[in-house]
Formats: sequence, structure tokens, C-alpha cells
Amino acid sequence: MKTNFVTGRLTLFGLFLLCLAASSCKKNHATDTPDQTGGTSVPANGTRMQLTLDSLFLYAKQIYYWNDAIPDYATFQPRNYVSKSLALDNYDDELFAITQLKINPSTGKPYEFRASDPTIPKYSYIDDITTHNAQQAFVPNATADVELDGTGYDVGFLTFQGYGTNTSYDLYVTAVFPNSPAAKAGLTRGSIIKKINGTAIGTNFNTEKTIIYAIPESTTTSVTLSGTKADGTVFNDLVLTRTKYASSPVYKTTTITSGAKKIGYLALARFSDLETTAKTDLDNAFSKFVSDGVTDLIIDLRYNGGGYVNTAEYLVNLIAPSSAKGKMFTEYYNSTMQSGKATILTNQPLLDANGKVQTQNGKIVTYADLDYSAAGNVTSFAKAGSLNNVTNVVFIVSGNTASASELVINSLKPVSTVKLVGTQTYGKPVGFFPVRLENKYDVYMSLFETKNALDQGGYFSGFTPDIVDVGTKTVFDDSTHDFGDVNESYTKNAISLLVPAAPVTTANAVMSIRGKSVAVSSALGLPGGSKEIRHFMGMIETKHKRRN
Repeated sequence: MKTNFVTGRLTLFGLFLLCLAASSCKKNHATDTPDQTGGTSVPANGTRMQLTLDSLFLYAKQIYYWNDAIPDYATFQPRNYVSKSLALDNYDDELFAITQLKINPSTGKPYEFRASDPTIPKYSYIDDITTHNAQQAFVPNATADVELDGTGYDVGFLTFQGYGTNTSYDLYVTAVFPNSPAAKAGLTRGSIIKKINGTAIGTNFNTEKTIIYAIPESTTTSVTLSGTKADGTVFNDLVLTRTKYASSPVYKTTTITSGAKKIGYLALARFSDLETTAKTDLDNAFSKFVSDGVTDLIIDLRYNGGGYVNTAEYLVNLIAPSSAKGKMFTEYYNSTMQSGKATILTNQPLLDANGKVQTQNGKIVTYADLDYSAAGNVTSFAKAGSLNNVTNVVFIVSGNTASASELVINSLKPVSTVKLVGTQTYGKPVGFFPVRLENKYDVYMSLFETKNALDQGGYFSGFTPDIVDVGTKTVFDDSTHDFGDVNESYTKNAISLLVPAAPVTTANAVMSIRGKSVAVSSALGLPGGSKEIRHFMGMIETKHKRRN
């Protein structure tokens, strides 16, 4: 039995959902009122694909956050999206068209314009749950990442980063997933790779990049590596075999002493499911911070694309001072949702934590029974743990820092002194919950925006760091050192914000790597030549309040 990674839905209830899927389009079309379809009649019959294209449009018309920009059915013509041979590709094309309708006046581009790949939405996507497996990362064409339930299926590398030139470079591991084959072999961020499957690496990036990228993309079942671990230990012909494993969301936790301060450092890979994966690890980390007498924090979210809202909320409550009271953040849905007029959600049953259909007074509870008002979607501070008096927090961030990660940063700003080190964050103040179509596809379209206690939000272009990585020799994503190493560039700069007297290496034309002088500015970057790592980016809402 396959469990859906977000809601715990089990195929045991597939018959019920299949009945809904088989009838939902026709039922929706027969009962839609003018405010749902834009006053245009919708055909009651059609092929399976046509009916699903209609349903996707009708759901967006009611629940998409920017539904005010969606025209009526006749104008949009959802059944025109049939040029591809695969149904999912056609649904993706339609969703993309929907997401490009609302223009952000501050940029002149759609809110969901994705600069790194303008052909796909920045936030929304569709997941085929029948083909989904642990190799997929819930974004188009993405592979080899750990799921939000902690399941991984690869050899354990996030990606690699090279320093040097195309014809002379050193290749470093950027991150290793805990409990993966690579982690069990003792490899960490900062390990250097010299050979892959017997092929020497470091003399021709253009011909070697395919070999390099194949490792995190899990295109092979095993890989043989040679190189040097972060501690200087040389390894030869180390065989790593792809396997399924359960991974912690915590890359690294340590306590750094700088001057009179004890600084707690936590590197977090994702906001995994709170109860099954994240809570124990977060509690252990913060308990250690308490016993170590931590006075300040560095939270490393440079590769964290988000995850569950309740896990982000829990981290905020662990960090926030005990004086933090009242509203933490509010979720804002569109006016149709807030007024209780998103009747199409009667086709989406609300399942419990065990994936079972819920009933009340003999009636199946659906997403239409939930309260989407602003007042009903306020999350308040509720201090967790016993690290009570930390008020200075530095976040290490990058273009991969998104959604639930940004929610944590924004939520803490009203109650703590928050500083950032790194590059501009991704910019995703919106979240979602899944909408099931055909009992096969989960649609994640932007449904709500979050704002903090001061009603601050709208960071669609991301947060700008206080110390910005502009390719200098003192501020760069330094894969030559492990997470939490005081000599790692971002970490060193974060310490300097907390302890102003702490030294930061002065700028030089070159830096030394394993005794070899290498220009930092010639770093080869991450796979695909992009700083955006291909993994899940989003925040998923799982806690719901029913309407009175």
C-alpha cells in the first residue's frame, strides 16, 4: 500500500476517491454557479482528459490564491491544452498558463515567474502519485532527494561544487544526507572527489560533468569513488550502492565558542514531518544547546526548500524567547475561500492522520467544511523547549532557501534580532495543500499567503542578506569546509554578526585549497550551472480548523 507523502492518504480508500474522480467533473459542471465559472456554461461530457482539464480550471477558479486574474471558461478554454501525448504534460501546460495570469506590479512579471526556468511555475506543480517514488523530489525533472517523510533512495549526495577552471578544478561534496550510504561511509560536506568509477575528475569539466551529475541524480545503482574525506583521510575505490534509507532533516548541530558567547549552530535540510521525523531531532539539538549554555543561534538553511508548516512553526517556538506572545503568523486565502464559497472542495475528503475518511453527523467531512477566514488561520506563539532567552539569530541562506524556511525567518523578525548571511532567498510567501484529481494526481497550486505578527509579507523576490555573497573571497558558499566549521565562509561571517570582534579572513586574489591556490570566483557552481538545487520547495499546510 502506497502512502501519500503529504497527507498519509492510503490506497485502501482509493475506491471512494475513484468514485469521486469519475463523477466529479460532471457533478461540478452541473452544480457550478456563475461566480464559479465566470458565467459560462461548461460541457458536462467529454474524454477523461478533457474533464480533468475542466476540473483543474474550475478548482483554480475557486481556490487559487490569485483567482481574480482567471478569466471565464470560454475565454480560457481549458480543453485546448491537448498538444502533448501524455495527459500529465497537458495538465502541466494548463497549470502553467493559469499561474502566469497574475502580474506582480513590482516586477512586471507574473508572481509565479521562475527566473531559472521560465517554462514552469515558480510555486505550483502537479505530482503523479502512481509513479512517484523516493527518487523524485516533487518538482519537475528533479531526482535524488529525501522525501518529507525522511525517505531517501540514492547514494546520499545533495550535489557537488567545483573550484578552479574548466581544465583544472577540485570537486567538493556540498552535503550528505544523514544515514545514507555516503554518510555511513564517513563522507561529509568538504570531502573532495578525485575519481568516479575509475575516471579521474578535475581536468575537463565539460566532458566530466555528465559523470558528476549522474551521482546525485541516481541514474546508476552504485558508484565507486576515490578522494579525500573532510578530515584529510584518503579513500580509494569506495563503493556506494543506492538504497532506501530513513534520513534525519538535521545535517549538523554543534556549539561554537566565540569570545564570551556560546553559539548554537543547526544546519537543517528540510522541514520534514514533525511527529515522525523532525521533532525528536530538533528537541535533541535544542536540549544540547541548553546544556551547553547557548546564548545566540546560527540556523543554516542554505539548502532548505521548505516542507511542513507545523514543523516550521515548531522550530520558531524552539528559537523564540519566552517573552514571545500572541500572533506568530496568519494565512490569507482568496476572498472566495474566506467567504466559504469554494464549494468545489466538497469533492476533496479531509482525511485524518491515518489516511481515513472522517465523518461528522453521518456526513463525510471535506475541505469545503474548513474555515479559510483570516481570523481562523492565525498561528500564535507557544514556547517549546527550554532555550528561553536567545534574541540574536543569524540565518545562513541562499537561493535554495524557500517557503517554510522563509516563514521561520519572517515569523521571528518581530520578536528577535534577525540577521542573514548568504545570497537572496527564493521568495515564496505562499503555501498549499493537495487537491486530488483522477485519484492519480495531486495538484499543489498556490492557495494562501503568510504574513507575520506585524502583517509583513509579500517577499516574492526573497530576503536580501545583511552580509551578501557577491563572489568575494570572504563571502561564498564554501564547500571546502563542513557544516558548522568556524572556517567555513558563511559560518565565519555569521559569527562576525554575533561577535563583532570575531576575525573574518581578508579578501585575497586566491585562496588555498589543500595547499593549492584557487580563485574562488571561478567556482564551477552546482549541477546545471545553477545555484538552485532541484528539490522540494514549498510549505504544506496539514492542520485545519473546521467552520463553526
